[in-house]
This record gives sequence, C-alpha cells and structure tokens, in this order.
Amino acid sequence: MKKFYLTTAIAYTSSKPHIGNVYEAILADSIVRYKKKDGFDTYFQTGTDEHGQKIQQKAESLGITPKELVDQVSGEIKKTYKLMNVEYDHFIRTTDKPHEIEVQKAFEKLYKKGDIYKGMYEGHYCVACESYFTEKDLVNGCCPDCGAKVQLTKEECYFLRLEPYQKRLLEYIDSNPEFIQPESRKNEMINNFLSKPLPDLCVSRTSYTWGIPVSFDPKHVIYVWIDALMNYITGIDYHMEESGENYNKYWPADVHLIGKDILRFHTIYWPIMLMALDLPLPKQVFGHPWILMNHGKMSKSKGNVIYADDLVELFGVDAVRYYVLHEIPFAQDGNITYELVCEKSNSDLANTYGNLVNRTLAMVKKYFKEEPIVQNESTEFDSALQNLAGETVKNYKESMDRFKVSEGIEAVMKLLRASNKYIDDTAPWVLAKEEAKKNVLMNVLYHLLEMIRISAILLEPIMPQTSVKVYNGLNTECTDFTDLSFGKHKSYSVCGCEVLFKRLDVEEVMKIVEQKENKPIKEHKPLIDITDFDKLDLVVGKIVEADYHPKADKLLVFKVDLQDEQRQIVSGIAKQYNPKDLIGYKVIVVRNLKPIVLRGIESYGMLLCASNENGENLELIQIQKADIGDSVR
Repeated sequence: MKKFYLTTAIAYTSSKPHIGNVYEAILADSIVRYKKKDGFDTYFQTGTDEHGQKIQQKAESLGITPKELVDQVSGEIKKTYKLMNVEYDHFIRTTDKPHEIEVQKAFEKLYKKGDIYKGMYEGHYCVACESYFTEKDLVNGCCPDCGAKVQLTKEECYFLRLEPYQKRLLEYIDSNPEFIQPESRKNEMINNFLSKPLPDLCVSRTSYTWGIPVSFDPKHVIYVWIDALMNYITGIDYHMEESGENYNKYWPADVHLIGKDILRFHTIYWPIMLMALDLPLPKQVFGHPWILMNHGKMSKSKGNVIYADDLVELFGVDAVRYYVLHEIPFAQDGNITYELVCEKSNSDLANTYGNLVNRTLAMVKKYFKEEPIVQNESTEFDSALQNLAGETVKNYKESMDRFKVSEGIEAVMKLLRASNKYIDDTAPWVLAKEEAKKNVLMNVLYHLLEMIRISAILLEPIMPQTSVKVYNGLNTECTDFTDLSFGKHKSYSVCGCEVLFKRLDVEEVMKIVEQKENKPIKEHKPLIDITDFDKLDLVVGKIVEADYHPKADKLLVFKVDLQDEQRQIVSGIAKQYNPKDLIGYKVIVVRNLKPIVLRGIESYGMLLCASNENGENLELIQIQKADIGDSVR
C-alpha cells in the first residue's frame, strides 16, 4: 500500500489559537482524509511547540510555571482541533521526554562532527518570532516578520555551520523541483537567501532557561527552532541508536504543511540539519497562505482575530471548514469576516448543496414513496450531466493531488450547480403529472441521486459530518474513490434527510456577534456605484517638507510632490507623528479636493489615513512600490 506522511507546523503554546492558526490543521486534515479515501496508508502528525523565551515571560507575567502554561494551552489546542473534526494520528509536545532526549543527542552529534561550535552572538532578536535579524533585515527598526520591536542582544551561544551544506541544498532543490511549493515560495527562498553565502545559525541561548539544556554545557538551552524542527522525526520514533517502526515506515515525510512565514526555517535550516545528521530530506515543504481578517494579518495584540469556537457556534463545524478550505486560494492569502462566512454558507451550502439534496429526496418520497429508484428512460439532458460528473472526478483529484483544495471543492460545486440546473431543465413536477412519463421522472431522480452521492464522496474530506448525513439520507454507505463512476449505485431506496444547512440572516448574525463582543453595531455609509468612486482623483505623492502648524497644535503642514506639481496640504496628525520623520514618505493624496484655509494656511488636497471610530491608532497610509504621480484606483 502507498504511504503518505504529512505534518503540520507545531502550534506555539503562548495563547489560544485563532482561526488563522487552526486553518493549517483543517487543511492538513482534509488532505489526509483525501489520501486515505484514495487508498493510501496515511500518518498525520501535529502538536505543540512549548519552549522559548516568550513562553517563559508569559508564564512569569501570569504567576505560573512555564509547564503549567503550556499544559493549559496545549490542552486548548487539542480541544479546538477536536471541535474542528481534525483527526491526527499523533500529537507531539516538545516537552515530551523522548523528544527532549533525541534533540540533545542530535545537538551533541553535530557538535562532535564540528558542524556546531561555540561563539558570541551580537545582533537583534525578536522575542515574538523567536528569530535573530541583522540590522539590514529590520524594517523601520522592527522585526520584518511581525513588526514587533527587537532587542539588541549579546550573549555566548552555539552556532550551526550552514554554508558547507549550501551547494548540496541547492542541488537538492534543483533535482527535486516539487520540494518547495508553491513555485513562488521556492523563488523567494533562492533569490532572498540561497543566492548568497548563508551566515551561521545561532542554535542556543543563555538569556533564559525554559528550553532543552545542552547536555554537555547545561547553562545553554537549545534554540527553539532546532528543538521544534526535530519533532518531525522524534514524533515517529526516530532514535539515534535504532529508530522505531513508524520512522522506518514513513520517513521521509511526503509533505511538511506550514505557513509561508516560516518557510526559511523549513527549507533551509531543517534540510541542512538533516544533511548534517546524515538523514533523508522530506519530499516536499508546502508553504500555505494566510487567512486575513478584513484583509489584515490576524494578531491578538491588534485585537483583529476570530476564534474557531465562535464561528462554529454561529455556523457549524462543516460550514467553517468549507469556508476556510474554499476561500483560501492555493498561493494567495484569503479573507474572513463573519459576514463573508454567513454569505458563503447561504449561497453555496444552503442554496446550492442543501437545497439540491433536500428537494431531490423530497421528490423521491412524494412521487415514488417506497419504490426503488433505478436508471430508466433517458432525457436529452442526461449525457451532459453524466459527462460533467466524470470531468468533476478527474479535475477534483488532479487539484487535490497538488493540494489545490480550493480548486477541488470548486469542481464539485460546479457539478452541484449543474445538477440544480438539470432539475430546472427536466422539470420533474411537470413529468409527475403524466403517468406515461413516470419512467422518465424516475430516471431524472436517479441521475440527481447519483450526482448527490458522487459529490458527497468528494466532499467528505472537506465536510465529513455533512457527507455522513447525506449517506444516511441516500441510505448508502460511506465509500472510497473506487465508487465514483456514474451508475455505480444501481438502485436507491432513500430515507429522509435533515436540513443540511439553514439559511442565515446576515444582520441577525452580526447582532449576535456585536452582543457577544459587547460592541455597538457599526453603521455603514450608503452604497455607491463606480461613477461615484471615479469622481475621486487619488494619486501617489511624496512628502518633501513637513512642519508643525504655527497656530494649531493638532495640525501639520506638508509640501507634497505630485510629479507635475507640488501641493501644500494641512493634516491633523500632529499627535501621532513627528513631521521630520515623515519626510520622504510616499502617500495617497486626494488631488481634486477643493482648497480650504485651516487656521490661516491654505490646504489643497488631503492625505489618506486609517483609524478606528474614535480616531485612535491613526496611521498615515504609506506606499512602498508605486511611483510619484501614479494613480490609485
């Protein structure tokens, strides 16, 4: 039997995971369920990353031990995965003793080989990301990954030599074109990191104690990334002396499923560690995109997060699974809000899928009662639907094999939409009026039942609970992909089926959300059409001069270069910004705003900013790539 070993990145145990964190586990679960139905012997490992400075600091702030904190959060993560119907084979914790022992042995082996050596590190460290950065890596003096402030650190530590393995890694990537996916992620790693000599990697710390001690130098703890990455082999019984059955059976992993933000650690540091340990490399590292909330990366510190249990309470498990798997493209970030989940649940699940199932079963009961439904006298619309069913299976499997889950789902939705259209084309309610058309009517219903059965099998990895409900309604058993051809199920004696997905009122849902969050319901401005928007002349400008308004503490006076002219613009952002810091900023200017005099100084135009309802967290919108004078549209 074909083997398939998939891992997720292990979740960090600093706090409860939001839906952006949980998406990865749901995606992994859908892929493994698919592989299992396709005849693979699968193994799915996930878990929690439980060491590091951030956890130690969080525990100290709560007045508990780090172990108490990680026990609590690890339990919360397991609970959330269970809620989302994520079925893993093994949940590893980096505080598991067997893992800690093997990490220590691996560290010692690399030290004895000369791949690890002791030195002194001086540079910038981001506690939030557990990452080191050079001065040139920083963005406005902050972490390039999360935007948090970094700490200038100087301490004794051990380093892992990377450059001796760099050429070999590049050769591996070149000879294994599927190793880093999607393709854009591979180009990013090569162009940004592997195209120049790799600096040695700091792999131990002395400034905190919550970690695995270096066995031969216990004042050092092993750096969290070395510790965490080893889980992929220690969790399947890798041992330095003699590995267990699961390691020998499943390693190398078929895919490490990770977020795109930690690609460097998994495609550079981890492969080099494996090379240094004389172990095989994983077959593929897949860097999935993020789920954004209102098009911004979710952050607990910013308060823009949605939790899985809150979504499930409103929409149900399968509707949430469907949304995140369908709406997050293969290589692009996707967006989530309560409104969007509600609208998608209504349109795709209640209207298209649920309505098809319920009205088909209702027609079977109404027109044929307990009589078995079989293929019968055909209609002119049958062959097109049958052909589409075959194409759907082919397209679905091709997409799922490449982890393009969103495209796989959409192939099935196309079949469900076509099945609803087939009802409109064949008009069963008209056929039912003529006894002579009874065989044609039965044939129409048989075709619909087959489309529903095939779709339920294909959607089972996505919405397992819903597929079970459909199987029960059809009075069929859960089957694998050997039963996907049209006509495989010869006869149907259906049962009733509960409503799969109820239609929801978006306004009512948002009232519940607002009450839950104890926030006032935000009033939105009336809708406009494109002609209204086109009245705005928005262009990119560059601030060339900036100073305080001589007569108003809240106002700043700018001179802004718009390429073909310079404008004087007054803006009320003095409390948020030092004017000298803004010189050189590229900003968005409303060029066709009528001039106005503010406290004696003319302002011709407006700079675009963002803030909350109270004017707090005000931020001047800055443009990075566009040129001065470019249109904003």
